[in-house]
Amino acid sequence: MEKFPMTAGGHAALEVELKHRQQVERPRIIEAISEARAHGDLSENAEYHAAKEQQALNEGRIAELEDKLSRAEIIDVAKLTGDVVKFGATVTLIDEDTEEERVWQIVGDMEADAKAGRISISSPMARALIGKKLGTSVEVVTPKGARSYEIAKVRFA
Repeated sequence: MEKFPMTAGGHAALEVELKHRQQVERPRIIEAISEARAHGDLSENAEYHAAKEQQALNEGRIAELEDKLSRAEIIDVAKLTGDVVKFGATVTLIDEDTEEERVWQIVGDMEADAKAGRISISSPMARALIGKKLGTSVEVVTPKGARSYEIAKVRFA
């Protein structure tokens, strides 16, 4: 069975989502189905069909979360140290062309959120960074073409 690396924070966030879907969304959807059933003929009942679709999506996500959580390998980032980029590292990069600074934390696939500065361990950026040392120049092929970055800071928090 394949394990999924995950930070403790990412694991906790997925547990919160799972609990919400099980304890809040599931009963709400069941109530919506019950109300829609009370309206009569189910074959032409849009509310009923919409609620059943919501139920299928919610149950699918619950199953996915349960599977991922059961196979999670929690990495305690706080125990990691050093100046080499590895899973869990928060890396400050300087774009060698624009001098623009970017900060990324390398996390598991399930907890990646680029808008929040968390990139997946399997992303091209993370794959280019893993194993590189502080001060190293790294070339990354992005959708906008090849970019060169200097690793300005590596920290584990």
